[in-house]
Amino acid sequence: MTDAMAASSSRSELTFSKGHSLFNRLYLVVLLIPFLLSACATSPTGRKQLMLVSEDTAIKASAQAYVQEVGGLKDEGKLSNNKALIKRIDIITGRLISQAIVMRPDTSDWDWSVAVIDDPETVNAWCMAGGRMAIFTGLIDQIKPSDDELAQVMGHEIAHALANHTAEKMSVSMASSVGVLAIGVASDNHGAAMAGAAAAAALAISLPNSRSAETEADQIGIQLAAMAGYKPEAAVTLWQKMNALNKSHPPQFLSTHPNPDNRIKALSALVSEMDAYYDPTASHPVYPLHGQPVLN
Repeated sequence: MTDAMAASSSRSELTFSKGHSLFNRLYLVVLLIPFLLSACATSPTGRKQLMLVSEDTAIKASAQAYVQEVGGLKDEGKLSNNKALIKRIDIITGRLISQAIVMRPDTSDWDWSVAVIDDPETVNAWCMAGGRMAIFTGLIDQIKPSDDELAQVMGHEIAHALANHTAEKMSVSMASSVGVLAIGVASDNHGAAMAGAAAAAALAISLPNSRSAETEADQIGIQLAAMAGYKPEAAVTLWQKMNALNKSHPPQFLSTHPNPDNRIKALSALVSEMDAYYDPTASHPVYPLHGQPVLN
């Protein structure tokens, strides 16, 4: 074989190798797309959700994370010992939990609990899958919410759990990783593809999905609070206070929340719809919570 023939053969083999490799990469992407598209669920408000992770898996993972997170805070001496505050939060949250169980009877088996974290600088509250919650004293100290406004905070957080947002967030994270991998292997410029795909995933998937989940939690939370006998108008006054705080010292947890002005308008529009659920004269049962959670 002449040198020219050998070079030609080598180029042909290289071209075939590249073409074959590209075909395999694109084939992987094609296989991943229907997998992701088929993993869909519908939220309580009718919103489509990506669900690669089951709620049961999210609950088990959250239980472990809760013990680690709250256990660490306990070791640091950051669990509040303010008995009056703990009792206030337990009663308000207990009324909300009773109505959450009416909304979703299967949640009666959840390990509902709320930890009150003594941290005056942190304006935050959250609820994990399975009903394990925390609220920071900074929210109480800086917002100074009425009972009705505090019910809106905790109702909003419980709504995240009722709408399975933890599993959705885990699924989005998983899908982002899969998407980045797929795009990376389908490109000859692996580093650039990985960086570009990661940025696209953060902007196109994570942020819009997070804000959609927050809006949904507002809708469910205001209804939950109304069912528990708390004034729907408090959702508006709460976020007016949050908005004022946001302008002077933005809380970190508001970074993925809807625009404050838009949020207030949306909640104001929902207030009249809550007449069907709000009856302050009705009996409102309180799910029994017993102070700071027992970690096990």
